[in-house]
Amino acid sequence: MKQNERKMLSRRRFISQSACSSLGLGGMVNTLAHLSLMSNALADTTSLNDYKALVCVFLFGGMDSNNVLVPRAGHPSRPDYERFRDVLAIPDGQLQGIAPDNNADPFGLHPGLGPLAQLFDDGELAFICNTGSLAHPIEHRDDYLNGLVPVPPQLFSHSDQQTQWQSSIPDKAFQSGWGGRIAELLSPIHNPDGKVSMSISLDGLNNFQVGLDGSVVQYAATKTGAKSFSGYGTNYSSALNSDGSYRTNAQGRRLMAFEDIMRYTHNHLFEDGYNKIVQRSRDSEGTINAAIAEAEASGVDYDGIFANAQHDLGDQLKAVSKLIGGRTCLGNQRQIFFVSMGGFDTHQDQNDDLNVLTGRLGGALKAFHDALGAMAVNDQVLTCTNSDFTRTFTPNGDDPTSSGSDHGWGGHQIVMGGPVIGKNLYGTFPSLAVGADDDTDRNRGRWIPTTSVDQYAAVCARWLGVEESALELIFPNLSRFDDPFSVASANLQFLNLT
Repeated sequence: MKQNERKMLSRRRFISQSACSSLGLGGMVNTLAHLSLMSNALADTTSLNDYKALVCVFLFGGMDSNNVLVPRAGHPSRPDYERFRDVLAIPDGQLQGIAPDNNADPFGLHPGLGPLAQLFDDGELAFICNTGSLAHPIEHRDDYLNGLVPVPPQLFSHSDQQTQWQSSIPDKAFQSGWGGRIAELLSPIHNPDGKVSMSISLDGLNNFQVGLDGSVVQYAATKTGAKSFSGYGTNYSSALNSDGSYRTNAQGRRLMAFEDIMRYTHNHLFEDGYNKIVQRSRDSEGTINAAIAEAEASGVDYDGIFANAQHDLGDQLKAVSKLIGGRTCLGNQRQIFFVSMGGFDTHQDQNDDLNVLTGRLGGALKAFHDALGAMAVNDQVLTCTNSDFTRTFTPNGDDPTSSGSDHGWGGHQIVMGGPVIGKNLYGTFPSLAVGADDDTDRNRGRWIPTTSVDQYAAVCARWLGVEESALELIFPNLSRFDDPFSVASANLQFLNLT
């Protein structure tokens, strides 16, 4: 198995993580629990007419964003780009030119990202520059080289950096994800009539949506809807009649007996807990499929919109768009979705592989944007990318047909949607000076992040509805960094929060 391939959490591992996350957390879990109780008390007086969804697109393997957002001719860093990227450098004439409103220097996007260049120019998309997992801010390169500032453990490791991105707390053992913590805080107040979890994954179970107290458990759907129990035919067609009653055949009797058993109350806590999980799964299954049916009956041509994005990420985002289209069936006013794309561990053949990967990424995001527009909900959905890390600025070979890049650190992330103050670059674009400035190395170009995951994610959380006073409960390390909302030099006011 390739190193960058997504390692699916087993059910046993997920349950153990969720169980352990509720033990020994002291003040943090207790305070979040108290806030949830307060949220429940306020639910009756809060308007539920404002739907918002956050879509996390995780790019597994470490996307080489050095070749996603690129300085063009006339940019002061273009000579360093051509010199140090060497056989990986994209010729200026092949770049998709963009002109940020807040940066006078000329930039371009990878040639495979033409659709995103158009969204950028239309003000629907922006980039958050040089973002990565940090335990503390690192203001000077010498502080890193001399070990004067604590850094996240196991830097440049896929599994560790994936977990740290999804938890936002790199200096602690994994207990929960920032998406899961947000869901546990917001779901009681915004989703009192919800029929399915606020946390829905289209890529199996993940760390991002693991909560602290287990009150919001992520639901793993498939690209075609809910996953039914096996042995009863497609969507239980062998066991159920069209009106939902049990068939009188063997499958119908077996399903009826199984569901009767699941409704029993058991003295053993684990048995009772298992039954509740099964019951919740069956209830959610019907809700998910009803939402997709509602969306497909709405007149929106999802298949046509995603006709040029028929691959794993495109299929996942098409399913998300249908769940948003059928949101009245789900009953939630706040929703968090998780989708992913792999293949970005480009140690070799990067030029060819990145052409394919960026083409798929750009096409899928554009199709998703168009689907939201067809449903008139673009202003209510925020899409953001995460990735393990970017890659070394220098290549690992001198043959353009076979060379790649290795594990780096800070990289550029994409934010898309109506809430985005687009056509801008946020954070701080690195100088691209190998062996100086933001580089951790003498000759490879691994950029020290100038924006932390905490800062980036906090802006997204604030838009979704987390009050400013609760942000440090979701992101306990946030106070170590410049406030993304009030410190102008942080340059992170990338969302319309009004």
